[in-house]
Amino acid sequence: MNCYQAKAGELAKHWFVIDAKDMVVGRLAAQIAPILMGKHRPTYTPHIDTGDFVIVTNVDKVVFTGNKWQQKSYQRYSGYPGGQKEEAAWKLFERRPERILELAIQRMMPKNKIGRHMMDKLKLYAGPNHPHQAQQPVALEPLAGRPAPVGAVYVPEPAPKAEGAEKPRKTKAASETTAAAAATTAPEPALPAPPVEPALEPPAPAAPETPTETSTEPGQS
Repeated sequence: MNCYQAKAGELAKHWFVIDAKDMVVGRLAAQIAPILMGKHRPTYTPHIDTGDFVIVTNVDKVVFTGNKWQQKSYQRYSGYPGGQKEEAAWKLFERRPERILELAIQRMMPKNKIGRHMMDKLKLYAGPNHPHQAQQPVALEPLAGRPAPVGAVYVPEPAPKAEGAEKPRKTKAASETTAAAAATTAPEPALPAPPVEPALEPPAPAAPETPTETSTEPGQS
């Protein structure tokens, strides 16, 4: 059995737009990263970029749970001696509001050249507007609760069935399986009751014999 392997440039790219208003950073990032990698498609290939473009608006209105705005910190290093700096989450959010969600998504992507290429398809904007109306992006509703394993997947509505459509034909194997299942579940037929013998009437009792009286004439003894 041959497994499908996508080729570079073979699949068309789609555009999606997500509103990040009042969304938790980590849960939203867990839904965006699979779309950038292409794991929401059945044609996912690890060594090929099969992902789609994602536009995220209102990134300046994301939230953290708990007290992470003060407790969480981000480090950066310039490469020079003494160039390591640490910054609290709320300070970074004031300076660059899109950087919070970008780092959360980047840390879920592959740490190689193809991962950096996938991150180029992420478009983050502070505010409800974006300049990609020409691509006609499909709006996705992010999941506010626990994210699904496949992320936020766009599922088109099923097409209505045409009237007079032929019903699927049953195969021989399916009919045999149905007959076998019916035979196992059908109740056993009830056996006919034995015929009832007619009751014999008892014979009528014989009438008692009455003694016959003999008449004697006079003069006879």
